[in-house]
Amino acid sequence: MSISKQCRILGIHRSAYYYHPTQRDTANEVVVLQAILAVLSDIPFYGYRKVALELRKDGWDITRKQVRRIMHQAGLRAIYSGKRTSQPNKQHPVYPYLLKDKKIWLPNQVWATDITYVKLKGSHVFLVAILDLYSRRVLSWKLSNTIDTAFCVAALEEAIAVWGTPSIFNTDQGSQFTATAFVEVLKSHGIEISMDGVNRCLDNIYVERLWRSVKYEEIFLNDYANMDALQTGLKKYFSFYNEERFHQSLDYRTPAELYNQAFKTRPTSLLAA
Repeated sequence: MSISKQCRILGIHRSAYYYHPTQRDTANEVVVLQAILAVLSDIPFYGYRKVALELRKDGWDITRKQVRRIMHQAGLRAIYSGKRTSQPNKQHPVYPYLLKDKKIWLPNQVWATDITYVKLKGSHVFLVAILDLYSRRVLSWKLSNTIDTAFCVAALEEAIAVWGTPSIFNTDQGSQFTATAFVEVLKSHGIEISMDGVNRCLDNIYVERLWRSVKYEEIFLNDYANMDALQTGLKKYFSFYNEERFHQSLDYRTPAELYNQAFKTRPTSLLAA
């Protein structure tokens, strides 16, 4: 009986009949792993695709699949924000999105907030920030090792105490922002409540851009070991972000410059203290 007929009866492809497994060069894989670790040490936010490009740029003859396999076996992956930091609570009321087609033309017209995940050595924390959408100024921020409502309320109350009240406050539909404690602070100051639609990340794009800047320009460049070190680093970064960093979307002005044009008598930001 021919080989092709045997394979057809057994239901296997002929290539499987002729295949002879090869032994992997484990010693060489250790060398490749060390090179991958060196790349991730300098650029921890690179995934396997960019790691492979970086290695090939340095002269390595390696493919994406090889890098992906070795990183998977070693339990390595890029540093990135965790998913679903804001979980909805079906028992909480949800408010409509008020910013569609709305022109934002002055400070304190619209504020927005969100929560992001920050990885530390052996742990993680959560960061909330409140942003003035006109000027992109970070008005307040807080860190917490638990994802609850309290640190979001604290950030909101601090922003109001220092910068006044906005006309509209926009959030996603996370339970931290639909909770009674958070909503009541907004209502007590006569602030209109706006919430993003479900699965509409672009509704809060300005805060998402803030997270990208914070992570790529500060967090990913510093291997923070604990919450105290992160707190110190973020305080310095947000001061730089507000007072010194040029923003292309603001015609290369700083958020503080744009904000202060309308509020020249405002007190110095707590972020720069």
